[in-house]
Amino acid sequence: MIDLLFALILLVLVAAAAFSIYKTGAIERAYPNIGELTDIGGYRINALHLPRPATSDLPPLVFIHGASGNLRDQFEAFAGPLSGRAEMLFVDRPGHGYSERGTTENAFPSGQADAIAKLMDKRGIESAIIIGHSFGGAIAAAFGMRHPEKTEGLLFLSPATHPWTGGVDWYYTLAAMPVLGWLFTHLLVMPIGLRRVERSTLSIFHPNKRPADYIAKTAPELVLRPHTFRNNAADVVNLLAYVSAQAPRYREITAPTIIITGDSDDIVLEELHSRGLARDIAGAELVTIHNLGHKPDYVTTDVVIAAMERLAGEPRDLQMLAASAEIRIADLGSAVSQPVSTSHAVTTS
Repeated sequence: MIDLLFALILLVLVAAAAFSIYKTGAIERAYPNIGELTDIGGYRINALHLPRPATSDLPPLVFIHGASGNLRDQFEAFAGPLSGRAEMLFVDRPGHGYSERGTTENAFPSGQADAIAKLMDKRGIESAIIIGHSFGGAIAAAFGMRHPEKTEGLLFLSPATHPWTGGVDWYYTLAAMPVLGWLFTHLLVMPIGLRRVERSTLSIFHPNKRPADYIAKTAPELVLRPHTFRNNAADVVNLLAYVSAQAPRYREITAPTIIITGDSDDIVLEELHSRGLARDIAGAELVTIHNLGHKPDYVTTDVVIAAMERLAGEPRDLQMLAASAEIRIADLGSAVSQPVSTSHAVTTS
């Protein structure tokens, strides 16, 4: 009887591992790499680089995605609307998308900021406006502190930058563990995660409507691959201690800074993070949009692009544009689903 039970358990584990391997391959075939891998010193970073067009009227733009994301997220939001206006670099953060993880320093925003700076050097980008969404906000802040000579401006979109209460979701903590985490990510994350993609992506946009083709275009399933999920979990688990130590240093940032956030963000609380940044960075402008959730990049793309123009020196009344966006959001109606429970860290992009 014991032998039979053991055999059944072993069969289930083998089946789960086989399913994870099969689905990893299927996801990568469905969402192949659209960027290019660049060696930055012992490991490779993946990015989609759009060279400077002849019609450019903006400085170079570097886009940093959030947790659980990849470069497709920001590419789909901005490449079209900004076509012909700027050199753009959409980065898969170290260990995400198709980028290699690299050194142990890349488990922290500071290491990832340094990796992006090296990538810019390789791509011939001397300085840029750095745009960080969600977890990418912590990296943008680190970039502004560590590489001011490369920072023409900082644009934070629903950033995660300050200490919070409540910790992180249990599956991140489990996935980051040495042995149990390996087993969890190789056996259970894929079947559980595939069932949650629809609900999770709806929650990211709550209380706004998610674009119908968002999943097909941005490939959120890529994070369910075991090695990627473990990297993502380590990032999230490390974030609280990191921002607790770094937030007092944000006053060192001297680059022009704009923060765009929603007052209905259930993923990253605007009163904690965005207001904290506006308080800590001298001269920063805070743009808070009523009834906006966690995705200003998609829901209020026009306001975000106007902020880029403002950082480039153009006169733009962002508060007026935000008020117009609030009217548009109200006209479009509210949520298509209820948000999933979060810990107010960074649960996704």
